[in-house]
Amino acid sequence: MKIAIFGKKFEAEHADSVSKLIDALVRRGIVLTIHRAFHSFIQTQVALPSNIEIFDSHEDLLQTSFLISIGGDGTLLATADIIRDSKIPVLGVNTGRLGFLSNVAIDEIEESLEALVNERFTIDYRTLIAVHVQDIALDDFPFALNEVALVNKDRSTMMTIQAYVNDRFMCTYWADGLIVATPTGSTAYSLSCGGPIAMPDSNNILLTPIAPHNLNVRPFVISNSNKVGLRAEGRSTECLLTLDSRSFVIPCGAQVELTKAPFELGLIQLEGQNFFNTIRHKLGWGLDKRN
Repeated sequence: MKIAIFGKKFEAEHADSVSKLIDALVRRGIVLTIHRAFHSFIQTQVALPSNIEIFDSHEDLLQTSFLISIGGDGTLLATADIIRDSKIPVLGVNTGRLGFLSNVAIDEIEESLEALVNERFTIDYRTLIAVHVQDIALDDFPFALNEVALVNKDRSTMMTIQAYVNDRFMCTYWADGLIVATPTGSTAYSLSCGGPIAMPDSNNILLTPIAPHNLNVRPFVISNSNKVGLRAEGRSTECLLTLDSRSFVIPCGAQVELTKAPFELGLIQLEGQNFFNTIRHKLGWGLDKRN
């Protein structure tokens, strides 16, 4: 079995736990390959075996069984660019704060690895959004796992965003911006702007305005089989298009098209883990002293 490890910088207090993770993998005879940037960081923090492989991109992950993401939810979001359409399942180990997607606690590593190597898990497939901007190349991975947001570059003024569904006019939003979220992203930026929580397998996308100036405009849920078109206008000549944590400056008036990506990201769910447990424990959903 071959397992890839991807991560970002972590606090020194987690170095011992990461060392135990790597020791546990090596002890089980697992072949390890570590992302180059993360390897450069942890080699000063953790004693590494000499036979560890290094990878730079998804092209180096042939015959890899799993990828372990070490960090917070932002780190796990970044694995989408590493995994792409390779179908390698991801296990998130949380060294960050909330750990909604990276839902394996740092002190649960040993039992989590035991479940992983003995295949006591399920795979939760998450949809992504594909982004196309007319006449503009974003980067070589124009996809988002959580959300796509179109926002005003000048945050002191509102903007108008014309929204279309399958080329049919939907409405014009007067707001600071618009979030188009996947079910995975329904518990992130969209939720903080009043959007609904969606089950990961609901096959929907959510349109959630940011600080709308229309009292009669509310978040909207549509099937992810639809194409969403957006065009922003405002006093500024430029606006920001964000794909998860990546931002791009585009001209106002540019046509943005959003569709369901042709591949999915598989998140490993260990025994006892499920979506409702996660939102109760991480977000306090349904928390009431009467319960």
